[in-house]
Amino acid sequence: MKRGVILMLLGGCATVPGPSDLEQSLRRHIKVLSSDEFEGRFPGTRGEEKTVEYLVEQFKSMGLSPGNHHDGSFIQKVPLVGITPTSASLALNGTELRRGEDYVAFTKREVAESSVAADCVFVGYGVVAPEYDWDDYKGIDVKGKTVVMLINDPPSEALFGGVAMTYYGRWTYKYEVAAARGAAACLIVHEDGPAGYPWGTVRSSWSGEKLETASDSRGMKRVAIEGWITRGTAVKALAAAGFDFEQLKASAGTKEFKPVPLGIQAVARVTTSIRTLESRNVVARAGSAEEHIIFTAHWDHLGIREPVNGDAIYNGAVDNASGTAMLLELARRFAAAPAKRTALFIAVTAEEQGLLGSKYYSEHPLYPLKLAVAAINMDGANVNGRTRDVTIVGFGNSDLDEHVKAAAAEQGRRVQGDRSPEKGFFFRSDQFSFAKVGVPALFAGSGSDFVGRPDGWGAEQGEKYTKNDYHRPSDDYRESWDLSGAIEDIDLLERVARRVAEQARYPEWAEKSEFRATREKSLRSK
Repeated sequence: MKRGVILMLLGGCATVPGPSDLEQSLRRHIKVLSSDEFEGRFPGTRGEEKTVEYLVEQFKSMGLSPGNHHDGSFIQKVPLVGITPTSASLALNGTELRRGEDYVAFTKREVAESSVAADCVFVGYGVVAPEYDWDDYKGIDVKGKTVVMLINDPPSEALFGGVAMTYYGRWTYKYEVAAARGAAACLIVHEDGPAGYPWGTVRSSWSGEKLETASDSRGMKRVAIEGWITRGTAVKALAAAGFDFEQLKASAGTKEFKPVPLGIQAVARVTTSIRTLESRNVVARAGSAEEHIIFTAHWDHLGIREPVNGDAIYNGAVDNASGTAMLLELARRFAAAPAKRTALFIAVTAEEQGLLGSKYYSEHPLYPLKLAVAAINMDGANVNGRTRDVTIVGFGNSDLDEHVKAAAAEQGRRVQGDRSPEKGFFFRSDQFSFAKVGVPALFAGSGSDFVGRPDGWGAEQGEKYTKNDYHRPSDDYRESWDLSGAIEDIDLLERVARRVAEQARYPEWAEKSEFRATREKSLRSK
């Protein structure tokens, strides 16, 4: 009997496509979802309509049950607000900067115009971490000021995550703290290495409409202007004011750092058009048990925006039509052979806008999160072939790692931690939304040791994708892809989920995990 035609896993039996059929099915999903007809799958557009229609159709054809038990549908509505900058300007000490080349600026306030004229204060990495006795705002009131800060964490081997980025290094955190401190504006200095992506990614990601979950405050709790400036822009502006960028950066890496008034005035203005929209998470389930395992993949991408080489459709084939295709094929397997615990499949919206769809679900769950045993996320399938290893992003966070190790061993593969922990991937995809509310969350996939390839080849492919295709129109479907690695990863994640489904004990966060206390509080309420 061919492997994959009848799959036997931990007592489960599922009729699924064989390897060649599965590859064709994956290709079909990716090719459809990343086609120009789907217009880059931006929430609130015709591209969303076509995407949601396709996903619902697929879940129905596989025999899954509607995931929204409130109305018997496959849909969870997600209310959003769309804010599109119609014009923007930024000047530092009277020198007008070039939009897109030197800076990007935007606002999350639901107003027609947002403007700032405020003195700049350098606040290092913009981090306030009491557990590390670290405060980059110490001794200064930044109310009404423009705070300028560096991306990523302070470079300390003993504190934060060492080489690995913590949530303190994410731009989302930095804007949040700036707002909490009463700043008028916040400018983050972009550097390719610490950010984990080039300036072109920032420019394209913030060039069009930005979405936010609808709130009663209408965004007025945010700083008036949020933005990025290039490293070169920061170097020139600081030099003109009598400061050396590298010296300031070095001082920011110490606990003794104190905020530095720069003697620079930032004058910024952003005008916007605003719309309200209702996007959708697509939810399906296999099984009827109350305890459940959540699978997620984001269906959205960047839509139609700034052309690159004449192409304005950001199709997002790898990111994340490929992960959505994996979600669909896992759903097919669990529909054919349900596990002891329910498998809940959520194709979430607006990940590219700040994990909004998964955030909304975590705050408005359709099923009690204290009964969510684990969350498994897929974001970007391996399109380069089989690997001898498996990467766990956020390795050491929870004992889900042990299930991955066991499943990988069954495949003859080994497990390694994130090969680029400084880029903070654990905080950049939807598993983080579930981790924040305490659900043990896993983001695992193919490693970098590719079968039949020389050492370093996998890392090269990742770097080329990040530099040339990530958040670019060139992230297109390619017939030349080798999806054998993606198929192996689907097998891996099914094995992990079925192991978790069979185990009576819930997975747990590591002893020192920042998410452990939230989970323990949730479980005590059971």
